Amino acid sequence: MACRFAFFFAVFFALSGALPARAQSAGDPSGIWLTQAGDAKVRVSKCGGGICGVIVGLKDPIDPATGKPQLDDKNPNPALKRRPTIGLPLFSGMGASGLNKWSGQIYNADDGSSYASSVSVTGPDTLRVEGCVGALCGGETWTRVGR
Repeated sequence: MACRFAFFFAVFFALSGALPARAQSAGDPSGIWLTQAGDAKVRVSKCGGGICGVIVGLKDPIDPATGKPQLDDKNPNPALKRRPTIGLPLFSGMGASGLNKWSGQIYNADDGSSYASSVSVTGPDTLRVEGCVGALCGGETWTRVGR
């Protein structure tokens, strides 16, 4: 009986040690994510103790008005208006703020503004991205593209 009891605890401790490791990998935001509207793909990676996000694909990469690649033309900085949207960094100062959660700033290429933001892994293939302007907040859920 003592042998079965010891075996039970050995299995229990082995499994309980494996669960946090599995939870950590499920909470890894690294990868390619499709925005909720499906109009952009964003590569999220770990960087500098936080995370970075860069646009790596667009549903419509060519601007129909110019026939050329989409540009960051809504940016208030004239020097940045000519940079391509693909390759555009979205996150800045996005540092850990909890388990599977990061806070910082997010750039919105649709209006050329940056907003207070938080990003959290809500499932193995879902990322919640939220932004606020004053007391007005909104967000969307991104889905992982491939594995």
